[in-house]
Amino acid sequence: MNNTELDAAVLQRLLNHLDSRKDVQNIELMNLAGFCRNCLAKWTEQEAEKLGLEIDYEAAREKVYGMPYSEWKEKHQKEATAEQLAQFQKIQEAKS
Repeated sequence: MNNTELDAAVLQRLLNHLDSRKDVQNIELMNLAGFCRNCLAKWTEQEAEKLGLEIDYEAAREKVYGMPYSEWKEKHQKEATAEQLAQFQKIQEAKS
């Protein structure tokens, strides 16, 4: 197995783990780790472009979420709490 295959396997494991933890909301991931499922989709789109591959953001999101984002959002996304939003804003301001 080469490094690319290993990286792909690890990414697939991360995606499977996130899929098994639909209870973990994106804002929680952002507040704790600085990235979320949408970030992974954006990175997928950006890296595909660098490699000359065509994948748009919505297709990348579907790859990350395992279903169309609109469906995932309807089934699994909860409203962020005031505390989560305040923490997110504080982190964003600290970046500036």
